Amino acid sequence: MSDTSADLVILGGGSGGYAAAFRAAELGLSVTLIEKDKLGGTCLHRGCIPTKALLHAAEVADEARDAETFGVKAVFEGIDIAGVNKYKDGIVSRLYKGLQGLAKAHKVNLVEGTGRFVGGTTVEVDGTRYTGKNVILATGSYSRTLPGLELGGRIIASEQALTLDYVPKKVVVLGGGVIGVEFASVWASFGVDVTVVEALPRLVPNEDEYASKQLERAFRRRKIVFKTGVRFTGAKQDDNGVSVSLESGETLEADLLLVAVGRGPNSAGHGYEEAGVQIDRGFVLTDDRLRTNLPNVYAVGDIVPGLQLAHRGFQQGIFVAEEIAGLNPRAIDERGIPRVTYSHPEVASVGLTEAQAKEKYGSDVTTFTYDLGGNGKSQILKTSGGVKLVKAPDGPVVGVHMVGDRVGELIGEAQLIYSWEAFPEDVAPLIHAHPTQTEALGEAFLALAGKPLHVHS
Repeated sequence: MSDTSADLVILGGGSGGYAAAFRAAELGLSVTLIEKDKLGGTCLHRGCIPTKALLHAAEVADEARDAETFGVKAVFEGIDIAGVNKYKDGIVSRLYKGLQGLAKAHKVNLVEGTGRFVGGTTVEVDGTRYTGKNVILATGSYSRTLPGLELGGRIIASEQALTLDYVPKKVVVLGGGVIGVEFASVWASFGVDVTVVEALPRLVPNEDEYASKQLERAFRRRKIVFKTGVRFTGAKQDDNGVSVSLESGETLEADLLLVAVGRGPNSAGHGYEEAGVQIDRGFVLTDDRLRTNLPNVYAVGDIVPGLQLAHRGFQQGIFVAEEIAGLNPRAIDERGIPRVTYSHPEVASVGLTEAQAKEKYGSDVTTFTYDLGGNGKSQILKTSGGVKLVKAPDGPVVGVHMVGDRVGELIGEAQLIYSWEAFPEDVAPLIHAHPTQTEALGEAFLALAGKPLHVHS
């Protein structure tokens, strides 16, 4: 059995793993990065990127269908799913090649194979042991299902939904969170009859209630059926379709059932528990410096409790690389991580919801909502929605919640506002270009600072 050594060994080449590898290499550390599949992980190959490519194709379909609204003569003839997949796969391929080039440029030792953490700071791959002065565990997540609900055939997860070679006529989506509403949005734009089933009382239940209501209103306009506060009880499939049973006694018939009930930590089978890593419900536990209970062993990304977002893992990877290099980076504020649901319309937020703020600060929390009906660019885009601000008593703005097409592009400024603990008076003097959707943020802060302009009292 051979043994190789490096300053840092990373198990998992997704967003968190490769970010840690590249940053550590920039800081002069030798790095071995182990990945059993493809560099880029779920986000690049089976998640964020291909899903958003489908969502953009869906947006183009909607614009073609509604072209007359803008005075443009066009005919929507349908969806060429082979063409959509070619477009989607082309984007993934180009980004993958770029990542491979970056790994080579950073002189990262990329090892292909299934790694197993064997204790200490060593990972074994096909009989070869790779030992680092430090180890980062970054094995990502997998699509969950429900007890007794087996994936296969007409019952699929998001990975299979991304590779369909046909457009179904009717789909039931089990789960009204981010993944569920994004696929519901895509399929509705492709002309599919979609029903979303969510056990909790509202869609995107982790978002502010205002955002949920706005999204639900938009889904009703788009004729996307959703059933909230109702539990799934079973599914049966045959050659003709799938029957989905609900606790209410209702049965839904469809071509496919998409199971979108969240993602679980991919920690099993990697030797973590056997090596003594502290695990809770499959998640690897860490402190705020992302250290596990074992010396010189860190964890990043979806296997760490918290938001399962690619950009969270990416930033955690950078953080740990800098921590190992002795730069003492500032701990990541989990509440300051931006969240975007790329449906039509989009939902984007950062910080506390109104309910969370009241739980933390009491009932004297102040909120203000600016309707996109007063924003020129939003009217040009023909999108509705708004910007909701949540302010602590005698304190800064602690939450920003936005709904509307393309509002995900505004989340950067919102994150800065939250992270700098800005008061409305700090943001109100800032100049927002006209006409842009960023003006909606500006108008909301002007109003909260006591000088509303484009706002009806």
